[in-house]
Amino acid sequence: MKTHQRVAAMVFALLLLVALGLLRSTPGVRAAGTGQINGTVKLDGPAPHQKPIDMSKDPSCAQTRGGTQATGESVVVGANGGLANVVVYISQGLSGDIPVASKPVTFEQKGCQYIPHVVAVNPGQHMTILNDDKTSHNIHPDPKPGGNMQFNKSQLSGGPPIDVTWTNEEVAIPVKCNVHPWMRAFIVVVKGPNGVSDSNGSFKLENVPPGTYTLTAWHETYGTQTQKVTVAEGKPVTADFTFKAK
Repeated sequence: MKTHQRVAAMVFALLLLVALGLLRSTPGVRAAGTGQINGTVKLDGPAPHQKPIDMSKDPSCAQTRGGTQATGESVVVGANGGLANVVVYISQGLSGDIPVASKPVTFEQKGCQYIPHVVAVNPGQHMTILNDDKTSHNIHPDPKPGGNMQFNKSQLSGGPPIDVTWTNEEVAIPVKCNVHPWMRAFIVVVKGPNGVSDSNGSFKLENVPPGTYTLTAWHETYGTQTQKVTVAEGKPVTADFTFKAK
């Protein structure tokens, strides 16, 4: 009889352990997951002609191009009508502690142009500025008065990287080079997940908490568009934008 009681006690203990394990693994006590926003940005109509850039005043710039002709980048459209350099970000709906992206963004001077032409960054996120050319450059962002700090820094060829962070949201900070006047770019400082459309017009926002948001798409020539999206845990949602050609 005692043997049966011992076996029964062991079975009961095993069942209790299994039940506790199931409770710990139930969805109700897991941390909330995140979703993703994918989409494309298109240009409706013919793309404007981009003027060629004359780099003859600095022969080293022309040499870095390898014989290719540089052009302006205010409107860059792919073969399928995809509009590049559009920043897509969450303009309303984020709440609580909004994480800052831990990975620095890279802002290069290559071929005597800024690469990328448009870069998006969180307030407090590090931005690494590099000079890959065989000539000196001058990085001169011009934020709005009373907001982010303006600076004007020279960077020699092969010089050390420049590390920069931005304090306040701003859409968008124009950047120029005082040495090469054709060099132009934009820095967009926004909180939370963001994405920049590529040559096909595609963009992606990752690690978006579940919720309903206002999504804004900004372009230097065509301005802004907004739309509402609802993001569910573990599920991608699609948001597409179309700008009308001028």
